[in-house]
Amino acid sequence: MSYRLARAALFRLGGGDAEAAHEWTLRRLSRLSPGVLALLGRRYAVPAPVRVFGVDFPNPVGLAAGMDKNGLALPAWPALGFGFVEVGTVTAYAQPGNPRPRLFRLRESEAVINRMGFNNDGAAALATRLTDVGPLPVPLGVSLGKSKATPLEEAVADYRASYDLLRGHASYVAVNVSSPNTPGLRSLQDREHVDALLEALVGGPPVLVKIAPDLTEQAIAELLRVCVERGAAGVIATNTTLSRDGLAPPDVALAGEAGGLSGRPLTGRAREVVEFVHRETGGALPVIGVGGILDPDDAMRLLDAGASLVQLYTGFIYRGPALVRAIAGAARTRSTRAVGVP
Repeated sequence: MSYRLARAALFRLGGGDAEAAHEWTLRRLSRLSPGVLALLGRRYAVPAPVRVFGVDFPNPVGLAAGMDKNGLALPAWPALGFGFVEVGTVTAYAQPGNPRPRLFRLRESEAVINRMGFNNDGAAALATRLTDVGPLPVPLGVSLGKSKATPLEEAVADYRASYDLLRGHASYVAVNVSSPNTPGLRSLQDREHVDALLEALVGGPPVLVKIAPDLTEQAIAELLRVCVERGAAGVIATNTTLSRDGLAPPDVALAGEAGGLSGRPLTGRAREVVEFVHRETGGALPVIGVGGILDPDDAMRLLDAGASLVQLYTGFIYRGPALVRAIAGAARTRSTRAVGVP
């Protein structure tokens, strides 16, 4: 069955409930046998190795945080071609997230609005699951967020509690201070808060800071200075946006839904932020580019703008594993040409 047909069936699942389709997909992926995983790997895995912040990646295409928050289907993602996987966002305490419905597809815009609210089983549960699964054949990133019940003044201790439980499993740690779906979280992007967080977390696996696309250049520049001063390994650019610009007319009816927008409307802004980060730091701070990648050209433009790696979320929903394979193949071709191999 082609992914287009499978997607159509998934989009009808649960009466069109996007989160029900997501949960159904994770359950099925978590049950794939080793034989099926091996077959998928032969079909989708494309080597295009790259080394970034001291970590070796089989290819530069990663699964973004949010797709498999609790690590339920970890063996499936490398088999589907991903060169790295980011789980989470996970919080120190298990939490249910915001009330449903909280995930909406905007099909004509190839976009998604989510206000999930860091629903997850908690850092301890994820640590147990990662121990049970064992090492993956690709690097594992762990995205950390603040528990909703934790006051902002106790945010550092909250992040540190998750970090202490999960650092031994992580190839890198992502500090999510930019989700729009936890009250007050984005204020942690201020210099003082980022400085305190990085002081507490830098020193083990590489630590990256995930930033919002809605920040001004001045605010991004200030944040980058803190990242460099405190020894952050890189930046993930970007998270979802509060903007509703670029929606196709049929989807305007959903524009009033609260939450972060991802997908095609974010393509241009994500590239602008990646380019700014690369220029502002002189390329000294590696960037994982994420946002609005729906085809290989989108990914190549992010790499050309200065990203070292890219991640997929919404693009994977709309395009499936063929997109992962196509981007990895384009990256391999790009790398081969760069070194002059015929």
